Amino acid sequence: MPLVDRVLMGPGPSNPYPEVVAALARPVLGHLDPEFLALLDETCDRLRRVMQTANPLTLPVSGTGSAGMEAGFVNLVRPGDPVVVGVNGLFGERMCEVAGRLGAQVVRVEAPWGEPLDPARVLTAHPAPRIVAVVHAETSTGVRNDVAELGEGKGDALLLVDVVTSLAGIAVDVDGWAVDVAYGGTQKCLGVPPGLAPFTASASARERFVERPSSWYLDMGLIARYVEAPAASGAPARTYHHTAPVSMVYALHAGLGVVLDEGLPSVWARHDECGRLLQDGLEAMGLELVAPKGHRLPELTTVHVPDDLPGGLDEAGVRRRLLERYGIEIGSGAGPMAGRVWRIGCMGHTARPRNVALLLAALGEVLER
Repeated sequence: MPLVDRVLMGPGPSNPYPEVVAALARPVLGHLDPEFLALLDETCDRLRRVMQTANPLTLPVSGTGSAGMEAGFVNLVRPGDPVVVGVNGLFGERMCEVAGRLGAQVVRVEAPWGEPLDPARVLTAHPAPRIVAVVHAETSTGVRNDVAELGEGKGDALLLVDVVTSLAGIAVDVDGWAVDVAYGGTQKCLGVPPGLAPFTASASARERFVERPSSWYLDMGLIARYVEAPAASGAPARTYHHTAPVSMVYALHAGLGVVLDEGLPSVWARHDECGRLLQDGLEAMGLELVAPKGHRLPELTTVHVPDDLPGGLDEAGVRRRLLERYGIEIGSGAGPMAGRVWRIGCMGHTARPRNVALLLAALGEVLER
């Protein structure tokens, strides 16, 4: 089957919006061209609107969501700093790994994979943490963790939040939740190919940036001089830092435009509708969902692999048959859930009832249900 006909419904990239595909075909401008810089400014402004923040330092980091995560930690963590991390999946584990490599005193607050974190336990894990870090939408399990309560009770700590799978899929309110640093990814609900990490930092976070981060490339103090336009006549001009991925910025600009034209409430409602259709359909098929009610992500559904697979198929065989016969890609489990669950994405342009209906019909036929 031609690759263009595949329906991407895994935990990774979603099908891009048509407007994004068109943007990628635009002639490439220089990364210091005034026209490109004006488009970059508009992209950053669109990011503020989608992330619901007024933070001046809001930009697309050149790299995937993991680069956004590392940028957050490398600019804030000093050796010995206490960093509380909520861990209930793969990406909480990654936060611990990155903070530990920077010499932080990592305080893990764990919940079983597939269960949400208890905000009260996170807030009381250390008397005076420098950072409290949590994954809003845990991609490995399909679980939503509560963020607003952490913002209310964080005290003097900085709140760092992974919004890779939640941004433009469910509500993300950076300022309303008192989030200090948030980072996302383009390839999920924003409907843009992977390659950029939306990033924002509050004034409080900027005041506490380390002077010389161990990463030159992700030094936000330097990047800000390139990304932030001069505030007034006579202000210092932009300073070149690194070559921006021009075509990817075109794509993000277009994807954000699609989201804002549809309206955030409508985008969230579309994802919610498709998530409910998918989850209801899977349960009607007799399959068991992983995440508990009230904490299920509409944009990423995890479902237990049944024991009674037909025709000698195993977990990977079901996914392979969906891909080869129907052009539908779903994901496998990660970490301790590998081989035990499927992860089904319904994100961005892919979040359409027709795609849900196609997946349910195809999966039902493969499973003979």
